[in-house]
Amino acid sequence: MTDRGDPATAMPDAVARHYVAWLTSSLRELDEQREAPARQVTLRPYGNPLPLGFFSFAVGMVLLAGIGLGWLSTAADVRTAGILMAAFVFPIELIATVFALLTRDTPTAAALGLYTTMWLGLGLVTALNPEVQTSRTVGMLLGAFTMMLIPLAIAAAFGKVLVSVVLAVSAIRSGLAAAYQLGGPHWTDRASGIGALVLLGLALIAGTALLVEDLRGSAALIGRRGQAAAAVRAGSSESPDEPGVRELL
Repeated sequence: MTDRGDPATAMPDAVARHYVAWLTSSLRELDEQREAPARQVTLRPYGNPLPLGFFSFAVGMVLLAGIGLGWLSTAADVRTAGILMAAFVFPIELIATVFALLTRDTPTAAALGLYTTMWLGLGLVTALNPEVQTSRTVGMLLGAFTMMLIPLAIAAAFGKVLVSVVLAVSAIRSGLAAAYQLGGPHWTDRASGIGALVLLGLALIAGTALLVEDLRGSAALIGRRGQAAAAVRAGSSESPDEPGVRELL
């Protein structure tokens, strides 16, 4: 006959009861988790780099207008303008380009990337050779740059009308500057300076519109179409695997 009060028998029974209680509690918690409603987590995406890009672009256009219209006529002034293009405009445009790539907006990143290196190149050439007014090499570079802006302007028209207008006017200005560098008449240089002033105004309007758009969530300020308009209205992509990610800026 077994004594129920024997410690050797009571200890295994206590361990077994403790294990059963723990297992029952764990299964109950799993059932509660399955029955609980799903929680949606939304992460805030990167900030829109376009306002930063437009405002730095506007500053650069002031310098180009000053050179083209003769407001900056001395070698010292022209050299200083070139240094500012490379030291001020270029780094800001580079930051905007990097964040455009991180947000995976390919058209915006392509446009900003071209402008970024163009500001650096023009700035260095202007700073190193302030007395040289024309250069066939620079003219060929500006001509190639103009051709690259044309498809970008066409592509932007399907998503952001105002951005497309800025790119189109920029292509015209760049083409005039290229013509002057390649031996065109003097009026082409003046016309490119006037074009830079027009781009200054357009860039200010576009940058301000994008800031207001980001605050109000309105897609009409820069003429958004298609996916670009849907991105603002939705605020994020529809993919459950990437919450908070906007497909287009």
